[in-house]
Amino acid sequence: MSALKDKLKADLTASLKGRDEVRLRTIRMALAAVNVEEVSGKESRELTDDEIVKVLTKEAKKRREAAEAFRNAGRSEQAQAELDEQAVLEEYLPAQLSDDELAALVDAAIAETGASGPQAMGQVMKAVNPKVAGRA
Repeated sequence: MSALKDKLKADLTASLKGRDEVRLRTIRMALAAVNVEEVSGKESRELTDDEIVKVLTKEAKKRREAAEAFRNAGRSEQAQAELDEQAVLEEYLPAQLSDDELAALVDAAIAETGASGPQAMGQVMKAVNPKVAGRA
């Protein structure tokens, strides 16, 4: 079992004992999403930590979008609940890059590939994506 999944299960037990409803609900949802991803496809498989991070990133994005929709509909309580769940999920995700760090990576990739002009954006993206890996 991956280390991140072990951590999620341990935190689930701790939040159950500590009666932390938001954390408990969020971690249960995250583990359910991981389990769904593991059994999707032709064969069930064990997800790696990187794949679990992708699932958690997707779930955090869902929470962010739902919070925005609730806020626009004037339902601030539900929006806050979604933001609370997103905050719990972000504890398991890698730290996001700042704008300056991202700009430095892009500048380095441009220099590395010798790209010039917008038509070379594909080359730069190909060089930057592995370095960023879900942190932007």
